[in-house]
Amino acid sequence: MDPLRRSLSPCSSRPTSCEMLGYVGIEAVLDQLKIKAMKMGFEFNIMVVGQSGLGKSTMVNTLFKSKIWKSTPSGLALGPTPQTLQLHSMTHVIEEKGVKLKLTVTDTPGFGDQINNDKCWDPILGYINGQYEQYLQEEILITRQRHIPDTRVHCCVYFVPPTGHSLRPLDIEFLQRLCRTVNVVPVIARADSLTLEERENFRRTIQHNLRTHSIDVYPQQCFDEDVNDKILNCKIRDRIPFAVVGADREHMVNGRCVLGRKTKWGIIEVENMEHCEFPLLRDLLIRSHLQDLKDITHNVYYENYRVCRLNESHMLPQGPGWVNLDPTPASPPAIPGPSKGCRWAQDNPSEEY
Repeated sequence: MDPLRRSLSPCSSRPTSCEMLGYVGIEAVLDQLKIKAMKMGFEFNIMVVGQSGLGKSTMVNTLFKSKIWKSTPSGLALGPTPQTLQLHSMTHVIEEKGVKLKLTVTDTPGFGDQINNDKCWDPILGYINGQYEQYLQEEILITRQRHIPDTRVHCCVYFVPPTGHSLRPLDIEFLQRLCRTVNVVPVIARADSLTLEERENFRRTIQHNLRTHSIDVYPQQCFDEDVNDKILNCKIRDRIPFAVVGADREHMVNGRCVLGRKTKWGIIEVENMEHCEFPLLRDLLIRSHLQDLKDITHNVYYENYRVCRLNESHMLPQGPGWVNLDPTPASPPAIPGPSKGCRWAQDNPSEEY
């Protein structure tokens, strides 16, 4: 074969390292991405699930140090307990040092509060799949928006009551379904009601329940990409579910102002690791894994939903970029558990900002 033709063969087009003779400025790409991200801002959608009275609204306010959600004082319930689960979403724009975050919080008042909780998870799963469907309908248009609004739930924080025993059958049944649809981070709510020994025993019991019932919460072990990720995520998995305490009031402790809950025994400092594990939850959701939560949502859970919906279409594409979909089924499609292959099914990462 001609040497020239052999050199142009696709089989031999492997990237090779090249010695640079001077400064080119490739590193400036990072600055370009930062400037673009600062202009566009970021989107993050979080859902909180748990029984009433577990401090969900207070915890969200504590996470973002803002009055994201107005909490109802204990004993002052607004009217009778709702007969059905109702979902409420609220969107705020938070800005810190020039970085804008469009935060959407979805609350689930009424979950698990009824005498008969049969299929009480259907509205929650229906809402999550509904956001996938809304994104899909925008994505398959021939003339698409330059930036598709992302309302998909990136993380669901599941509040476990501090019973000190084990997960309830309701928790197990719901978590098994929820983990196939969205990233789930379980937490032990109102952990200050447990002693340190009770808290640790409760955590180990919950971890055993999760393993026994094959409930794969975030961060999923199959998505660890390298050694550093594996080391960090192993430490996180060993501490999940985090024992957290929420508070949105400041108190003076030894001459300094701290977030905490005041009791007649003293003040429980929210950001003190000796008192609770709220800092671990905050670091996971915001400081270290926020982008990873969004990537897994797009490349795993949404991708699984998209594939299932396209398979249900029963119609072949009529041309490049043209997709026909049947109307959304009344019940959400059966979505298989996340797989590592699905996460990177798309060659290019999501550009959502």
